[in-house]
Amino acid sequence: MNVGHVGIWSVELRLGDPGEISERAAELDELGWGALWIPGLGGGDVLGDSERLLKATRRLTVATGILSIWRHDAEEIAAGHHQLQQAYGGRLLTGLGVSDPAAAEQAGRPFRPVADMNAYLDRLDHSATPLPARERVLAALGPKLLDLAAQRTAGAHTFLVTPESTADTRRTLGPAATLAPYQAVVLDPDAATARATARSFLSPFIGMAHYARSLRRQGFTEADLAGGGSDRLIDSVVAWGDIEAIGRRVRAHHDAGADHVALHVITTDGAFPRTQWRELAPLAH
Repeated sequence: MNVGHVGIWSVELRLGDPGEISERAAELDELGWGALWIPGLGGGDVLGDSERLLKATRRLTVATGILSIWRHDAEEIAAGHHQLQQAYGGRLLTGLGVSDPAAAEQAGRPFRPVADMNAYLDRLDHSATPLPARERVLAALGPKLLDLAAQRTAGAHTFLVTPESTADTRRTLGPAATLAPYQAVVLDPDAATARATARSFLSPFIGMAHYARSLRRQGFTEADLAGGGSDRLIDSVVAWGDIEAIGRRVRAHHDAGADHVALHVITTDGAFPRTQWRELAPLAH
């Protein structure tokens, strides 16, 4: 599936005012972005929210980044995915994740990430309208889930990773699988305010065990994880500065083996970052 070289990852495109979501999506399509990624969050009507974006656009791919297998029935996702593919020209990419032990516990299940994802993929494969492997990706950080992504899906959507980690992931996935890292960005050339914005967003994730493990695998220490993240950690997983600085980070991921980079513009007000999306648009080409 063609997702282009660079896309937009946005909470606002899922939780914002529906009318403004449609307007902003249409503009992003015209600006040339390859894909629009929306988060799975706590569940809800992610297929309906995906359809809103598909309806508002003509060309780009809409991707879920990431839908939790604990909050969505596999057969319903497969059926809904099929319907949207038929209606909108095959422009939906379904991203799937195993979340964390707490999500499994809420579903009344033990947490066995690889086995759980394998079973979910089996259900997608054996649904009345199967969800094809080429139209799904996994949220994968550890080597076992990355292997599964390469074997049973189009590839991987990685979160809070450095370009060096992207290079390692490419070696694990092999040359054929799609690799689409998430990249947080702050369009602010002032180091103090940019890091403060980034830290306020990242702090909750750094405190989650599975993301902390991933960051340790990337070479960060307990000191880097403390206090909302050291400057070294912030600078490594968030691209901040002007458009040239953001562009360098995007190129670093591509040089490391990424096929696509999903840019998440971090702001402090929760509004649609329309100005930033427009400023970053040259990176889409």
